[in-house]
Amino acid sequence: MVKADFSKLEAIFAKRGKGPEALIAILQDAQKAYGYLSEETVKKISDETNIPEARIYGVITFYNWFRLAPIGKNLVRVCHGTACHVGGAESVSQEVSNILGVDDGKTTPDGKFTLERVACLGCCSLAPCIMINEDVYGRLDSPKKIREVLEGY
Repeated sequence: MVKADFSKLEAIFAKRGKGPEALIAILQDAQKAYGYLSEETVKKISDETNIPEARIYGVITFYNWFRLAPIGKNLVRVCHGTACHVGGAESVSQEVSNILGVDDGKTTPDGKFTLERVACLGCCSLAPCIMINEDVYGRLDSPKKIREVLEGY
């Protein structure tokens, strides 16, 4: 069995401390360092902070920005805020799903894309819109526009 490399986690503890008040910051930093929060990472955090794993999982599952599984190289977020909903977010979601061949919350078999439905991206003037990694694409009112955006990745 290969031993997990927790050197990044040790640096996080050195920076953040190990008290319960630092838990969210520790989890954020760990996810940034490793890409997601694995079972091994959660156990190590629990062991080092003396916070029960159940409590840590409670925090992880309460906040939707934490991940318990790796995501694709490109995270595609489809906005479903009010403006996007009115502008056709359901159609955008369906088209993205059809193009990528995956449902919401899933990753393509090649690991290139993860599809995620989100409540709001804060880009209402661009509705309907999607975000791929850190890039926002708006006024996606046709399947052709959606396909062109995705083909760029």
